[in-house]
Amino acid sequence: MLQSAFYVNSIGAMVFVSKKTGETKVMKKTVHVISVLICVVAFAGVTTLAYAVPEGACCNDKADADGKTCCVMGGGAPNAEKIGWRLGCQAYSFNRFTFTEAVEKNASLGLKYIEAYPGQKFSAELPELKMGQHMTPDERAMVKALLKENGVTLVNYGVTGVPPVEAKARELFDFAKDMGIETLCTETKEDELDLVEKLADEYGINIAIHNHPKPSHYWNPETVAAAVKGRGKRIGACADIGHWMRSGVDPVEGLKILEGRIISFHFKDLNEFGVREAHDVPWGEGAYGIEKVFAEIKRQGFQGMFSIEYEHNWENSVPDIAKCVTYFDKIAVELSK
Repeated sequence: MLQSAFYVNSIGAMVFVSKKTGETKVMKKTVHVISVLICVVAFAGVTTLAYAVPEGACCNDKADADGKTCCVMGGGAPNAEKIGWRLGCQAYSFNRFTFTEAVEKNASLGLKYIEAYPGQKFSAELPELKMGQHMTPDERAMVKALLKENGVTLVNYGVTGVPPVEAKARELFDFAKDMGIETLCTETKEDELDLVEKLADEYGINIAIHNHPKPSHYWNPETVAAAVKGRGKRIGACADIGHWMRSGVDPVEGLKILEGRIISFHFKDLNEFGVREAHDVPWGEGAYGIEKVFAEIKRQGFQGMFSIEYEHNWENSVPDIAKCVTYFDKIAVELSK
């Protein structure tokens, strides 16, 4: 019999290791080859079916007691996509890690989209290289290769400022266009929106005004609604549900105020409502009743990006985020009935 093993590496790919020769071979993504592997195991008599986890490998579920085995990675949110809801992580959820690691963790959850933020280190090997419009063409090419390797699309970028000087603002929009970014999440003030709207229309890139908690400028959805009123369809809101909760804003009421102007979400569920220091919990386990938020989003007919921004349990948040993914896909099914 073959004395061999399979394990899931840090980007969620299946790796075959021959204990006889020491040879390793990267297989296709785990979720696509499990049935094939079962057949191979049965046919060839491979004695080790468990997925041995090498040091540093990621797993979105609990390992066995010996810490040596790992179950299959997350399956994403395919049912949500059927109603036009795209799910991915805001890389800030992994701000203790590099962008490379953030992409890998995102992929390990079965998610195909990601939102980057400015200033995150690209990789451990290149600690001085940080995400942003200053990146050279070669550096951007490395980001694109990383995303392609992991089957992840960079759709949003933020929260970022937009320089008030047009030449500098164009550098940001050039970067976004080159990277295929659809939406820039920003907190640009009202008196700068004329320039921003001009460039948004020219480049075909959305601008979503984000809200941080009180007392930040846009904490109140009424302020965001006033800022985007009368502007074109590319200027709208990035509704941060958790920050509304921290500010004592009823998220359902906030959604109603911004109906028709929401471009994307920074999505959270919190353990307390109306408390600035409240922390994230897996979706559906919070104090507010997050199912009401999803029901209102569905009623409005929203289609677009939900960025999971999980700002708790920083060093080991993937298991919690996996629960959010499962909840999201489940509630999409329920709301589609």
